[in-house]
Amino acid sequence: MNDVKTTLPLITLVGPPNSGKTTLLNYLSGQNFKTVNYPGSTVEYNATNFQKKFNIEANLLDSPGIISLVPNSPDEEVTINALYKHPQFGIPDLVIVTVDASQLSRHLLLVDQLLRSKFKVIVAVTMIDILDKKGFEICAKDLEKELGCDVVKIDGRNGKGVGKLVRKVSAALNKSTGYNVIPTTRISENGDSDILLNEYKKIEQIEHNVIKQKVPQKNLDAANKNLKVLNPISKNKPDNFTLKLDSILLHKYFGIIIFFILMGVVFTSIFYLALPLMELVDESFALLANFAVETIGYNWLGDLVSDGIISSLGAVLVFVPQILILFLILGFLEDTGYLARGAMLIDRPLSKIGLNGRSFVPMLSGFACAIPAILASRTMSNRKERLLTIFIIPLMSCSARLPVYALLIAFLLPQDKAWVGGIILSLIYLFSIISSVVVAAIINKFRKTIIREEDNSSFILELPTYKLPKLKSVLRNSYTSTKQYLKGAGPIIIVFSLVLGALTYFPNSNPKIDNTNLSKMEYYEMQKIERISTSYASQIGKTIQPLMTPLGMDWRIGVSLISAFVAREVFVSSLAVIFKVTGTDETIQSSLLNSMRNAKIEGTNKKLFTPATVLGLIVFFMFAMQCISTIAVTRKETWSWRIPVLQVAIYTGTAYIATLITVNCLRFMGIE
Repeated sequence: MNDVKTTLPLITLVGPPNSGKTTLLNYLSGQNFKTVNYPGSTVEYNATNFQKKFNIEANLLDSPGIISLVPNSPDEEVTINALYKHPQFGIPDLVIVTVDASQLSRHLLLVDQLLRSKFKVIVAVTMIDILDKKGFEICAKDLEKELGCDVVKIDGRNGKGVGKLVRKVSAALNKSTGYNVIPTTRISENGDSDILLNEYKKIEQIEHNVIKQKVPQKNLDAANKNLKVLNPISKNKPDNFTLKLDSILLHKYFGIIIFFILMGVVFTSIFYLALPLMELVDESFALLANFAVETIGYNWLGDLVSDGIISSLGAVLVFVPQILILFLILGFLEDTGYLARGAMLIDRPLSKIGLNGRSFVPMLSGFACAIPAILASRTMSNRKERLLTIFIIPLMSCSARLPVYALLIAFLLPQDKAWVGGIILSLIYLFSIISSVVVAAIINKFRKTIIREEDNSSFILELPTYKLPKLKSVLRNSYTSTKQYLKGAGPIIIVFSLVLGALTYFPNSNPKIDNTNLSKMEYYEMQKIERISTSYASQIGKTIQPLMTPLGMDWRIGVSLISAFVAREVFVSSLAVIFKVTGTDETIQSSLLNSMRNAKIEGTNKKLFTPATVLGLIVFFMFAMQCISTIAVTRKETWSWRIPVLQVAIYTGTAYIATLITVNCLRFMGIE
């Protein structure tokens, strides 16, 4: 939430999902909040102010999408409670309601309820371009008479009508009466079918009165041909292009095939397209690390800056291009309206395991980060499905796993086989989906014991029409998401890299090496090896060595896995610190990969990293619950430690057993 003054008048934006509310917020505030085409995308409130050019001193509050003033989900309940009296801002002085012109019969219910609750309302009619394509137009003046409040038409494509809306807002705020009126009673007729039916009959009549055919027919034959169009129900139907495309993309069989092909292309692109950018970032940090150690000197400070900060940070930042491409592709899919179709496609298979299509959005969000994905589950009205969705979200391969997967896949494949890496990565993501489905099915079978909820649900989703994605918006949102990722991961990586660097440097900070015939650089490298073998990190790692030995690993990987519990991406920087990767003669990633290829299990002549152990590590990261932030958010959203504790115990235990089986089966098959 942005910093705003609570003493200013409050204007609240409300509206059904997909009604253009967030787009209008961006026009009014000049900010760039995320706009997506599925219900509940705005889970948290956005508080901001009007652009200075509008000369309106007021707080502007956005809120999650709602269809009426009677809540059907935890998310809607928070929104409606805050609408009647926000805990920070109080009662809104003015409510701007967004209404989709092509969905008037459904969206006017919220307007009617707001007016009967005595809120001061301005209706912003959006999606007028969609109505125009169907050959209709809406008369704002007629709608004003029917509703008894101000109505403004807004074109979300170019912002036409925003100026008129601002003038009406300014005029409304300048009035001396009619504001801060406490709503008399809360609307509750959603539970009374007769009252609700009468409301919809009234709304249907309003729609009939205000929506006119754009081009009048000049002869009877033409009028007869268009009788179907004049039916009020047909005004709410999607356009022909949407219907034709949906006949393919939502086909019973072809739709699922297209969906999985598209997902495969997405994750192959993440690995393949990012390669040139990754090489550029990698080489830049290698040069920086080399410059630092040569400038500062081969001493503890040079080691700290070069190995502890630059190399460990570079080892993670090298994977930012992949993360950025992930957000870009998902952004395009969101803007086109395809993600809502994805929810429809997998509703049937998800229903078999106790979920429904609404679980798709949080699960897909989990590929970016588990934290917003868990928050997105608030839109689910059924508590059982919500808890079950939260339980399986950590199995989605989040962007924090990308650096780990990319490093381990690069170890297995030559650089010129990036396309194979893309296939492997897409298979990893597919496996994460399959594993989450299997776990959900098992948990659902024992839901009364584990999540303690009965099964009682249904799935209704309003599909948006297809739209061309706005490149500027997609780029901006991708940049913002990537920046948020870096802000969240960056400080953690630096702090724990410094802590781990200290653990690997002390207590034997200046070991003596017997061979005096070595060059200064060789002597320095020998010191590193001796120092780390007698360090605090070594002592910690050796306490868990009995757990690592059956996996074919030693204490160094154990320490990295422990540090990865704070954030999965720290695993890569931990390896860079432990193996003292500097990138002096080569790029940081190449140096780390070479160190991994040359590493031996301590006290033996056996290689530490083999195809078996690396594949075992990939399996471990597919299941392991290694994210403190996710645990904290799960505790907050479920109001109990039960589910997060079960997640840690079940997923970490499964990860260890699955890794043990994978490594030893591959060894038995002769894959070393």
